Amino acid sequence: MPDKGAEPGERLKRQKAWRRGHVAEYLAAVFLMLKGYRILAIRHRTKLGEIDIVARKGDLAVFVEVKSRRDAQEAVDAVSFSSQRRIRAASDLWLARQPDFARLSQRYDIVAMLPGRWPQHFPDAF
Repeated sequence: MPDKGAEPGERLKRQKAWRRGHVAEYLAAVFLMLKGYRILAIRHRTKLGEIDIVARKGDLAVFVEVKSRRDAQEAVDAVSFSSQRRIRAASDLWLARQPDFARLSQRYDIVAMLPGRWPQHFPDAF
């Protein structure tokens, strides 16, 4: 949840951004389901970080970062190297807890949520 100690105007901005991010994650999950993915988790938290969406298609585990930006390139560029490292570390913990771990392949995707447009899916983005 957004910071309670911020100025009232700043707190309202953070709350709106927080809500917008959650809505974007749910819309991205619906979009992926329409593409045939099974959603296993949304906002999966580990001690090493958070994964926006964990999905699966057959023996492929897909770890998805969702970004809401004005254009797709901005969304892709917003996933920094440190974010990628954090997502990979969190995904390793998730994979280790799966009973069929040895069978699974993994992939890291980005879903760009763009205003007034369909989401754009970037498979194997990092």
